[in-house]
Amino acid sequence: MINFTAKQLRAFQLVAQHRSFSRAAAALFITPAGLSILIRQLEAQLGARLFERTTRHVALTTSGTKLLDVAQRTLREVEDAVSEVGRSEAVKHASFSLGAPPLVAQKMLAPAIKEFRSGRPEFRFQLFDGDSTATMQKVEAGELDMGLGVFFKHMPGVRRTPLFRFFLTLIQLDEGSLPAHATISWSALKGKRLIALPASLPLQNFINKHLSRAGVEQQPSLIVNYLSTQIGMVEAGEGAAIIPSYWNIDRSHRRLRMSRLVNPVAQLDFYQIRRSGRRLPEVADEFTAFLRRYIDARAGKAGAL
Repeated sequence: MINFTAKQLRAFQLVAQHRSFSRAAAALFITPAGLSILIRQLEAQLGARLFERTTRHVALTTSGTKLLDVAQRTLREVEDAVSEVGRSEAVKHASFSLGAPPLVAQKMLAPAIKEFRSGRPEFRFQLFDGDSTATMQKVEAGELDMGLGVFFKHMPGVRRTPLFRFFLTLIQLDEGSLPAHATISWSALKGKRLIALPASLPLQNFINKHLSRAGVEQQPSLIVNYLSTQIGMVEAGEGAAIIPSYWNIDRSHRRLRMSRLVNPVAQLDFYQIRRSGRRLPEVADEFTAFLRRYIDARAGKAGAL
């Protein structure tokens, strides 16, 4: 009797989707070696090879192709049943789970949740404060009800709903010589000491493309991992930084000057993401509608939209 697990089927489906053991392992949050064990166990139970593997190529065998449709259908049925149970509990307890980058959690979600709870004291939530890539993976895997943030890459099976449109800004220490919301051209950044994020991050990659098109090629004076660290280093006088305009929604950084980058204006779409076909708990939709109104009001006043 074949006795396979949902995790084995999930591992098989991800390898087939990504055509890569390493990328599938990352999506499943296990090591490539652990993923290989799951696939070998499944192949041993079936008595058939599911993938043809070389150092550069992973492809389904005939047996693997036959299994894929059944595996996907089985996983959908199991996950739909689990989601239905989870949704029933979420509605009953007025709770949901969401993911967002740390600066978004700090600047947007924390004050918004405080105000929302004043009208819904029974509201409960679980928060994952991690980078946008990890949030999208968790939403795709069904581990989060929804995610919030700037998502440059579309992932199959994940629905993106635009909520706001922000833009890129240059922030500098305010010495009182220029108006608070001036604009600045990308080409004017030549020679500036810039504090950047790692080039591997999608946001920094987006910024670097605009710098390159403007002929600004200098190396950053400092590279840090988080937007909040960039802000802190600018406040410390270590240079300037290019960051999304939502950093200024609460207008708490009085010592910093925000200048909108123009020629061209670099727009950033801010999304809610959820798994395709997954209904959110009623309170999650209610909170999203509240968040739209909350951010529209505050970001407009701060010049962040």
